[in-house]
Amino acid sequence: MITSKMQSAMNEQIKHETFSAYLYFAMVAYFHSQNLDGMAQWMKAQAQEELDHAQRFFNHINERGGRIELQPLDKPQAEWASPIAAFKAALQHEKFITGRINDLANLADEENDRASGIMLQWFVTEQVEEEDSVSRIISMLERIGDSGHGILMADRELGRRVAEA
Repeated sequence: MITSKMQSAMNEQIKHETFSAYLYFAMVAYFHSQNLDGMAQWMKAQAQEELDHAQRFFNHINERGGRIELQPLDKPQAEWASPIAAFKAALQHEKFITGRINDLANLADEENDRASGIMLQWFVTEQVEEEDSVSRIISMLERIGDSGHGILMADRELGRRVAEA
């Protein structure tokens, strides 16, 4: 059985993971408005991953006899100054999520909750990957600068990403 403290914290995390998807869907809309459909595709795959992450928490709470309590989401930002600004906002958000995951892992240790601790290790590893992938895109976009040709090439490359189950 999941503790009430862990259940509450994981319900909060469902909100944050779902907001992540909501934010990335806002970025999808932004990129489409800029005719950067490849970047939109990349963010769409990212948004789907975030919904999958929320589902993992949902399932964990449910499988451990807990109660899911969905919480309201804030309205996400809708405009960015440039593609790189959007990806920098995504990285900042991923760092926030990393902090939340670390807090949950610490709570699992405090609560002596081995099942949650094991489940959360997947997220610890996932967040390293999340931050790295966005950081690499930012680095690429910084090298490209204002080159329209470079932006189009990056857009084409990022459009190859598909959501993974």
